[in-house]
Amino acid sequence: MINGFIPLHKAAGMTSFACVAAVRKLAHQKRVGHGGTLDPDVDGVLPICLGVATKLVDRLHALPKTYTGEITLGFATDTEDLSGTEIARQRLTTPFIADQLDTAMASFTGAYTQTPPLYSAVKVNGRRLYDYARAGDPVERPTRTVQIYHFKRTSTARFEAAAGEQSFTFTAQVSKGTYIRTLASDLGTKLGVPAVMSQLTRQVSGGFTLADSVTLDTLTAAPALTPYVQPIQSVFSDLPTAQLTSAAWDRVRHGNYLRLDRPAAAPGSELFMRYGGDVQAIYRYDAASDTWRAATMLLHDTDQFTLGEN
Repeated sequence: MINGFIPLHKAAGMTSFACVAAVRKLAHQKRVGHGGTLDPDVDGVLPICLGVATKLVDRLHALPKTYTGEITLGFATDTEDLSGTEIARQRLTTPFIADQLDTAMASFTGAYTQTPPLYSAVKVNGRRLYDYARAGDPVERPTRTVQIYHFKRTSTARFEAAAGEQSFTFTAQVSKGTYIRTLASDLGTKLGVPAVMSQLTRQVSGGFTLADSVTLDTLTAAPALTPYVQPIQSVFSDLPTAQLTSAAWDRVRHGNYLRLDRPAAAPGSELFMRYGGDVQAIYRYDAASDTWRAATMLLHDTDQFTLGEN
């Protein structure tokens, strides 16, 4: 079994599930997942998790994500991007000046309460929002609080007088669960005009950058996937490692707590537990008992190894 991560450069036009299915077929194994859905029309970094790395999907998803894209002012769609049907148009007769755009964008920095788009996979009463939308059934969309670390314009705003539209590129770093197309739509609301996300690329996800990523075409043409697989430690390189003795491994493999001969750590600190040449688990420090306790179990058999051994 292959264990580790493949930072995939997902092409626009593919679903995240289709990417997982393609890698599953190439890897000849069922244990394949991804670390954060990308909409079909969006391209960029999609971390693929293989083998025991699938147990770290939630950890990958929790890491900040960085996007670049384009926002167009002057019209809106029901999906908040260009894949949907136009639902509002307000021709701009004069363009917004740079200071207006920048001030409005900066106002979203920090905690931001967002209502997910109707065409999204968020579940309400066991149904996806897009199922409600397609069936025409009414539904109250839940709000969520997300974090916007930065949201900045990266180009001069282009004004198309004939169309009554104004477009500009941007970069945004956000927390998990943030819909950039909704951020674009809400920016329009802040400015008093309809707006749409007209292009989006995910540049960073799960600690991987677009430069780290490989296309599905490259993987398909390769004789093996292993040269493209990153070890578990590559994402969580800030975690220190404890090399286990045989006795300690016997406790870890059963998920038992450990007392380690090392200085007391800050409450909640984590350690890689390494045995048999690879990381077997992630343990978290419990200050109250001065012990290390299982946070995430990875390998349960020393006959299984991840790639990229140190």
